[in-house]
Amino acid sequence: MADKKTRDAAAPAETSPVADFEQSLAQLEQLVERMEHGEMSLEESLAAYERGVGLYRHCQQALEQAELRVSLLSDPARPETAEPFPPAPPAGGDDA
Repeated sequence: MADKKTRDAAAPAETSPVADFEQSLAQLEQLVERMEHGEMSLEESLAAYERGVGLYRHCQQALEQAELRVSLLSDPARPETAEPFPPAPPAGGDDA
């Protein structure tokens, strides 16, 4: 049995959705930073934008899955009563 545990620990584990989200978000932030410097050609900018849209969609999907998990954990007997979280306020939208 110890052999199985050792083998399982040594095998590459599947990335958790949270870690995958955080990695995608970090990549997206790096991509935005590179684009903001304005040193990319038009072709590079278009490719970066396309990659950014893919990363954004991946992050949104991961957040939706997390929201569903929270809903199911809140009341697993009645998931149909779960209500969506309110939309997040706009980034940088400080009204004060």
